[in-house]
Amino acid sequence: MSEKPSPALPEIPDLPGTVRLRVAPSPTGDPHVGTAYMSLFNLAFARQQDGRFLLRIEDTDRARFRADSEQQVFDTLHWLGLTWDEGPDTGGPCAPYRQSERLDTYRPYVDRLLAEGKAYECWCSTERLAQMREIQQKTKQPTGYDRLCHGKTREERAAMPGFSETPVVRMLIPDDVELEFDDLIRGSVSAPRPDDQVILKADGFPTYHLAVVVDDHEMGITHVVRGEEWISSTPKHILLYRWFGLTPPKFAHMPLLRNTDKSKISKRKNPAARLTWFQEQGYLPEALVNFLALLAYPPAQDEEGNDKEFFTFEEFSKDFDWRKVNPVGPIFDLKKLDWLNGVHLRELDLGDFTSRLLPFLVADGVLSDNPSLGELARLKSVAALIQTRITHLTEASALVRPFFVGDDALEIAEDARAGLGENAAEVLDAAAKALGDIDDHGTGVLGSDSNWNAGTIETALRFAIVEGLGVKPKFAFGPLRTAVSGARISPPLFESMEILGKTSTLSRLSALRETL
Repeated sequence: MSEKPSPALPEIPDLPGTVRLRVAPSPTGDPHVGTAYMSLFNLAFARQQDGRFLLRIEDTDRARFRADSEQQVFDTLHWLGLTWDEGPDTGGPCAPYRQSERLDTYRPYVDRLLAEGKAYECWCSTERLAQMREIQQKTKQPTGYDRLCHGKTREERAAMPGFSETPVVRMLIPDDVELEFDDLIRGSVSAPRPDDQVILKADGFPTYHLAVVVDDHEMGITHVVRGEEWISSTPKHILLYRWFGLTPPKFAHMPLLRNTDKSKISKRKNPAARLTWFQEQGYLPEALVNFLALLAYPPAQDEEGNDKEFFTFEEFSKDFDWRKVNPVGPIFDLKKLDWLNGVHLRELDLGDFTSRLLPFLVADGVLSDNPSLGELARLKSVAALIQTRITHLTEASALVRPFFVGDDALEIAEDARAGLGENAAEVLDAAAKALGDIDDHGTGVLGSDSNWNAGTIETALRFAIVEGLGVKPKFAFGPLRTAVSGARISPPLFESMEILGKTSTLSRLSALRETL
């Protein structure tokens, strides 16, 4: 053991916010939905307590580092509205907020542990460690480092097999390490005994276990909220706090999100584990936030005692209580999310709903990225027809496209053509005659003063087809729907005809009739 005095640790200045929480993703690929899940619960509590929420990038895993991942984290969390008070892009009193920019920060802590005999250098090669683990497994011994390097000088260890020139630094776990700790969600928790954990790698980068303790301390973190897979590591972290003479934060270990087979949700097994997938599939951010909260938190009750599953982030934050978090790993049920997304879609006002459709319509080539005022007016009319008919924003293009293609460019789907029925020609002829007799003076847009409106159109068609031809209403309008939209399923028929206008409607009826 070195007799040098223990190096002093840096003093931490006063920081804003009495309650400080953080989320600390690793930029090793597409952002995981778990990052949003953890951010949500951290942020809800921070906002309730008038505290601060920090974003820290833990990029010490250089082998798996991906350059574009950090920006994806920023973009997806901003999309969800889970914004932070301090972070790499916003700055703050604890900058830098990337671990790779804080390497000089960790060395004094390592030196102090080495000086006090609470850590030691280890020169074991990766091959030697692999052989050690293989023997432990074959002989059914507890796995863990065997302390071959402890108490040896570099020269003594170099004379033995399996030597690596550049050492790592390991904690020296005492026999009496405390294995129980209090958890805000789970109460008293007991973890397995840790082995001599590496805290500084051969490349000079700290491991998670050292960096998370140092960073949380220097950033004034009061509550550490993370997944339950870190329960087994918590005794190591608490031990480091005590060795440094620091007060540990409070811990809350969230239940892990699980697939339907109860396995941990991962990007390898489930595309929904990738946070950007929800944007691509046309989910609303507020619906996903609502869903993630429900996964581990009970819904509020209305006055009649019924579950109130639809709520906003503000409502969730106001009600938040760690004691209500369910510690059992929730199943990631996309059917429930689909239902909830539909509810949120229907709650949007028409202007907001129309605006949210636009990026998907542009991406699918339904509209240009600079639509005219006339196109926007027509889109808003169409949006009013489909708002209650879709679950994802990606479903809109198929329903909207027929309103923005030329009459001669409308394609008839094979399943729609196959279902026309024997009397399709007769129905189309009667409809063309009835609609042709309507005076279409006016603009032909929903709500106008024109005689060409949904009510007049419906009356004329029912008289001509249902009463005139004796066709049951169930079968009367299928051919017209196919002619107008090219599909079996479309927005409401009469309102669609009104939006298209008389000329286009008759043109489409005629085009289909000519193919029969």
